[in-house]
Amino acid sequence: MSKLLRAFWRVITFPFVLVFNIVAFPFRLARRAYHFLNDEIEEDHSLIDTFSSLATEPQVRASLWDHIEALRMHLLRAVLSLVVTVIISFTFTQQLIEFLAQPVGGLDKLRAIEVTESVGVFMRAALLSGIALALPYIAFEFWLFAAPGLKPRERKFGLAGIPLAGIFFIGGIVFCYYVLLPSALNFLLNFMGIQAELRPSSYFSFVTGLMFWIGVAFEFPLVIYILTSVGFVQPQVLAQQWRLAIVIISIAAAAITPTVDPVNMSLVMIPMSLLYFLSIGLSYIAYAGRNNRAAKAVGTESSPP
Repeated sequence: MSKLLRAFWRVITFPFVLVFNIVAFPFRLARRAYHFLNDEIEEDHSLIDTFSSLATEPQVRASLWDHIEALRMHLLRAVLSLVVTVIISFTFTQQLIEFLAQPVGGLDKLRAIEVTESVGVFMRAALLSGIALALPYIAFEFWLFAAPGLKPRERKFGLAGIPLAGIFFIGGIVFCYYVLLPSALNFLLNFMGIQAELRPSSYFSFVTGLMFWIGVAFEFPLVIYILTSVGFVQPQVLAQQWRLAIVIISIAAAAITPTVDPVNMSLVMIPMSLLYFLSIGLSYIAYAGRNNRAAKAVGTESSPP
């Protein structure tokens, strides 16, 4: 009889319990987020400690597989988010392709010679759009993976940089479209006075590739600022190694540029070099702020009660 009464009571109270849980869910989520950002998270081995003691402590190697499994799940969710955003991009990819073709006079100026060429162009444009839409969530997944090994202040810095990641990437795309692309096309299409018959695959490979890598390059100052804020990078090292950085940037520009001419390589190399020196300046700002906060913390601890 008691079991029947308990079952009857659960049936009667189920709608009220459901409504209560729905109403309370945002508050519970906010409380968990607050504690996650502000509390010290105790782990048997953080990711940094795991790699530092991997060769000396055999028992630490077991924890490495836990980190690998966690990374696999974060990567899986990031890839799924990219699939979703690419599918969403299908709804406006045609308009995007028409917009990207405007610097050469529109789609009527392009001539396809392969049956599947237009399909490849469509997928390439949808992929670029999907990456731009999914980038904040992808950055959020990587932040979730790294957050347990960070201090509360470092977690907050990383979280604040997530929306900026998407803004910087789109800013790089806009800069490429309105500044770099017109200059590159004016030079390449009029070089030696030869009239070029543009193919959709070659044109959109050039445009989307240039936009993607310039967008990635625009992320560099933000990444350096966050890494300096959490203590992983020092601006003095960046300033001292600027010559090596220029060499690496030139190699990366040669790999990014879809053609072999030095003009296009310079169009990629120059903004990337400027972004590197901007990163040095931001790194000094972050480093000074970090030292000031550390000095205040030491002064607070040493002051008498």
